[in-house]
Amino acid sequence: MTEETPSGGRRSLARMLGIGLVASVLGVGLGLAIDWFPVQASTQASTIDTLYDVLIAVSVPIFVLVSVVVLYCVWRFRARPGQELEDGAPIHGDTRLEVIWTALPAVLLIALCTYAFVALDDIEAAQPDERRIRVTAQQYAWSFEYPNPRGGEPIRAEELVLVEGETVRFDIRALDVIHSFWVPAFRMKRDAVPGITTQLRITPNRRGRYPVVCAELCGLGHAFMRATANVVSRQEFDAWMAQQTQGTQERGG
Repeated sequence: MTEETPSGGRRSLARMLGIGLVASVLGVGLGLAIDWFPVQASTQASTIDTLYDVLIAVSVPIFVLVSVVVLYCVWRFRARPGQELEDGAPIHGDTRLEVIWTALPAVLLIALCTYAFVALDDIEAAQPDERRIRVTAQQYAWSFEYPNPRGGEPIRAEELVLVEGETVRFDIRALDVIHSFWVPAFRMKRDAVPGITTQLRITPNRRGRYPVVCAELCGLGHAFMRATANVVSRQEFDAWMAQQTQGTQERGG
């Protein structure tokens, strides 16, 4: 196999890096241009979407650059006809290069993990006067319990009704297998695990009706484990709660 001269090697390296740079820019642009998520309907959604944009901007260039270099090397340094039985040129390790490609990814991972931790810790912080709603998951349905404003038995419903702008703490439990409580428009989700109660905080900021889904394969009916989150004004919520309270009292009587 013909050995490449130092100047030829530098030109090949520059060519690979140039191709990788152009492909990385195109990849990041495409990744950021695609609308991956549904409408934002909580204050947490913006932070989560920004986090995903950062991950795309960091990971796409690495993936594209590595792929371009690998494909270029496969093409540029392939064995030509008649060279099938020849040995390749001896290649020795480069300690400096090995240190660099080990240290840089480590620093990058630590930085991204720190950023993600700070972002999630901030949006999951407890808020004063937050409403508490119990979420119960079972094959294959969701149910919700609200504190009764008049005391007594909690208000139970199969529809999740929330107040726009009010922070809610969900206490999530499962009666049978592991489920995962997720409203895609809110972005945040949390597993429902038998035997323990998990928590999740959300502040809805956009009125509308949004699907509640299970994000954990929980059995044959998993795809049909659906409910609705209805974000309304406080007046509408109070009217709904009064209606539910009256119904609870009538059933109790």
